[in-house]
Amino acid sequence: MDFIDAPSPNFDLRKMPPDMIVLHYTGMQTGEGALARLCDASAKVSSHYLVEEDGRIFLLVPEERRAWHAGISFWKGDTDINGRSIGIEIVNPGHEWGYRAFPKAQITAVITLITDIRSRWMIDSSRIVGHSDVAPDRKDDPGELFPWKALAEAGHGLWVEPPTAPGAPLSEGAEGAGVFALQAGLTRLGYDCAPSGTFDAHTTSVVRAFQRHWRQKAFDGIADGETRARLIALLRALG
Repeated sequence: MDFIDAPSPNFDLRKMPPDMIVLHYTGMQTGEGALARLCDASAKVSSHYLVEEDGRIFLLVPEERRAWHAGISFWKGDTDINGRSIGIEIVNPGHEWGYRAFPKAQITAVITLITDIRSRWMIDSSRIVGHSDVAPDRKDDPGELFPWKALAEAGHGLWVEPPTAPGAPLSEGAEGAGVFALQAGLTRLGYDCAPSGTFDAHTTSVVRAFQRHWRQKAFDGIADGETRARLIALLRALG
């Protein structure tokens, strides 16, 4: 692949080969501004790649090095997500600056890049996630407009289209076995959502992150029948 070299000083050594990909949006007004920040030593943030809206791909940090993109995060019991992931920043203003759909050329480039990355590293589809998945209390990106379904149809990531199951919605303040089962399912999928049986504010954040990824038409943090049906179908897909 053709990359534009834009070396960032913000990296350190890995202790393990990467087995995850974390997708972000830049959340800044311009791609140029985002690139400058990711390459600014004083900012202490970086990613391995940045994908512009026109499909250009910038290489910032070698994949063999640990970039600083995930922050405090968690997936499938792991907390050093930077240490085991490849970070891809996707240029988009984000929710603060005018969130918008991702152009086709950009998504084509993201898919091509992920295909290339996975030719070198063993990365399971269940470990291709968004920043909001690994840090649901802090982050919303890449957000509800990111085409996770198209990514999965290209062979990268998980997607399901189950029939909607009936059932009363679960929301913040609810308690009981249904909440416990929901939290257990989210934990099995990868989220930091230890079962307690109490639907608290953190559970709301996790459900909202799940919805932004797998039930994008509504992401209110309420675990309705469709949300729970999609979670169950994803867990079945994991085997």
